[in-house]
Amino acid sequence: MRICHVITRLIVGGAQENTLLTCEGLARRGHDVTLIAGPTSGPEGSLTERARRGGYRYIELPCLVRRIDPLRDARAVLELGRLYRERRADVVHTHSSKAGIVGRLAAACARVPMVVHTIHGMSFNRTQPTWMQAAFAELEQLCATRTHRILCVADAMTRASLAAGVGHPHQYVTVYSGMEVSRFDPAVYDRAAVRRQLGFAEGALVVATVARLFRNKGYEQLLPVMERVAAERPELRFLWVGDGAQRRDYEAELARRGLRSRTTLTGLAPPEQLPELLSAADMLVHASMWEGLPRAVVQALLMEVPAICFDLDGAPEVVRSGETGLLVPPGDSTALARAILELAGSAERRRALGRAGRRLCRERFDHVRMVDAIEAVYREGPRGV
Repeated sequence: MRICHVITRLIVGGAQENTLLTCEGLARRGHDVTLIAGPTSGPEGSLTERARRGGYRYIELPCLVRRIDPLRDARAVLELGRLYRERRADVVHTHSSKAGIVGRLAAACARVPMVVHTIHGMSFNRTQPTWMQAAFAELEQLCATRTHRILCVADAMTRASLAAGVGHPHQYVTVYSGMEVSRFDPAVYDRAAVRRQLGFAEGALVVATVARLFRNKGYEQLLPVMERVAAERPELRFLWVGDGAQRRDYEAELARRGLRSRTTLTGLAPPEQLPELLSAADMLVHASMWEGLPRAVVQALLMEVPAICFDLDGAPEVVRSGETGLLVPPGDSTALARAILELAGSAERRRALGRAGRRLCRERFDHVRMVDAIEAVYREGPRGV
């Protein structure tokens, strides 16, 4: 099949890693794959080099930008339609909100036989003003009328979309995010050596967070909790993996709360380094208020690191509270602090949760299984819109 994937930008992020693994897997199976993305820049890093050597065709489209820009957006629709026709695409598969809107409109204009869209996270969500949620919901409703299949990285995304009137149940299928699970093997790493390299003393309890340093990724909720639990457990140390536009703001807040010396910021880490960094952690705290499926949580559990999350979106499909980690009510800082202290108090409990998490995630989130499921959707062909 001739397949065109479209995503707005290739920063170091879950949707982007997921898309690259899909393109690589499909190309290895003999499909003619083209990935189209807009320009990528900024502190979040770039996966464009991986795309260029991925074994498929990669095209950068300058007019495909994340921000709303009516002139560029109209040009992107025209340019994407031209590329689809040139490639004689059998399938167009779009990812995330902006590329999903312009990419699907272009596919309808080009009369592409099958249009697929993946929801990696809701384009309308609780972090936005009401008017913005309504506007994006209406756009998604419109685009769903031009989409044959809608893939969701968690069942929670399907429920939220249908509740907002986006599409019909027969259009939806859950395909969990794929990871290169073989990379995430705790037996491969010298945990003590990694901890020493990161500057953690023997006996430290390391609480990791893996997320862009960006609003709505949970740092506003996490910082006061860090201050509270550090006062009760002096051996707690914090490991932040990621970079972003708010880094300087968060570093200033760490200093103001007396936490800067307790917190190691790695900056942007390439995906291949993440297993090693996670091997140093005793637990992962993911306090994001907006998620599809929390990819960092899956990766931590693959490393037998138990996770603490807010009970929202796709988190309960990974964190089974009391089995692979702990869930707390969204935004409840007292409950979040209590959960951290609970796991800090028992190494045996942490080990049991981590091992159960690895058993759950090794099969469910294997990237080969993900590509199997996506290819099966393509082969089944379009259903009525």
